[in-house]
Amino acid sequence: MKLFGLVLGCALAAGAASNDTFLIRDADVYPVTGPVMHGVSVLVQDGKIADIGAKIAAPKGIRIVEAKGLRVYPGMIDSATELGLQEIESIRETEDTGELGEFMPQLRALSAVNPASEHFPVVRVNGITSVMTFPSSGATGAGGGGGGRFGGGERQFIAGQAALIHTAGWTWDDMAIKPDAALHLIFPSMPRGGRGGAFNPEAAPAAAAAAAGGVAQAKQAYDAQIAQINQFFDDARVYQKAKAANLPGFRTNLKFEAMIPVLDGKVPVAISASRASAIHDAVLFAGKQNIKIVILNPADLKQTAAELKEKNIPIVLGRVLALPENEDDAYDSASTLPAQAYKAGVKFALGTFGNEFVRNLPYEAAAATAYGLPYDEALKAITINPAQIWGVADQIGSVEKGKWADLMIANGDPLEIQTQISHLYMKGQEVELTNRQIELYHKYMARP
Repeated sequence: MKLFGLVLGCALAAGAASNDTFLIRDADVYPVTGPVMHGVSVLVQDGKIADIGAKIAAPKGIRIVEAKGLRVYPGMIDSATELGLQEIESIRETEDTGELGEFMPQLRALSAVNPASEHFPVVRVNGITSVMTFPSSGATGAGGGGGGRFGGGERQFIAGQAALIHTAGWTWDDMAIKPDAALHLIFPSMPRGGRGGAFNPEAAPAAAAAAAGGVAQAKQAYDAQIAQINQFFDDARVYQKAKAANLPGFRTNLKFEAMIPVLDGKVPVAISASRASAIHDAVLFAGKQNIKIVILNPADLKQTAAELKEKNIPIVLGRVLALPENEDDAYDSASTLPAQAYKAGVKFALGTFGNEFVRNLPYEAAAATAYGLPYDEALKAITINPAQIWGVADQIGSVEKGKWADLMIANGDPLEIQTQISHLYMKGQEVELTNRQIELYHKYMARP
């Protein structure tokens, strides 16, 4: 019995000293979902937040993180990136952001994520612990809130399944939070002149038709694309019913298999639709197909916010610090969108729609406050709001008991550029805050 007690005691001591069990002591905690708590401790056990309070007794042997004068926030979430799928845009061999084919719902972005990407350490240094990474496709878009390949291309409607991932892990399996967080649908739209005559890939087929035969032919091409998308969803529903009925001769179809969670309402469809007409048609499409949707990068909120609010459809807004999309847009058209969404009561999160600006996510949120968005809402747009939109609010997005310890400890407001983050945790595991730029800085500072 004594030997058993000794072994058990050693096991408990080892557990208390494990990497994902520790106590953050005497910090100011900003939970996001509630008021600030000053001078409290946060107990993390087995990677989850076990308790928060001023009088928490540290378990024997537990690791203590002294945080007097520091702040604890939830890790930030970018709701639209290509992190892990693209390394250097100009080198095709380092990109894995899409495949040929009009309808590719079976493709999973998670399985193509490169955990060793140099982009992950860059964003971690700024407190970003989670991102949505999309299997996007098509040509690079014009200004506005987006960028990257989220506008889609001439021959693709469904690009695949987007994944919500942590920004650290040995394998893509380690990084996964929600492997099938959304199905990415690139909605067509009618052509419209962009800033400086810029090409809009979202309207590519209709634009080609307009150039060849005028507006009437463009409208005909647009309607044909909508019908094509509806037909694919209808065919998937026929397949779903045939599978449920176990009909003789039934054969598995991987494309339609991937559509079943969408048709069941378990997986939302993230729809790239920036213009008012495309957003309106996307809402009608969702109603017809009885599916959940999230609108990506909407630019025309004045005309569509009321409809989005009525249908309870959340949105992911693009970069706040972006140029106007069209030559006749106001200079601050991108910057005022978060305040417009907030005032209209539309649930929204922020995304950077690419890789190069993900590290600036907190500063994009900060810039929105200069254009009318309340500070608390700016912080929610990169923490709890995306967690709610992507269905993981019970796991991440705020500092609350029972959630994963996706936390950052900072010496000030994380939306301020001068703030330094001293500790970053994902599932209670501390992540080293370094990247290639920091390593090069130290290397050349130490040059003889």
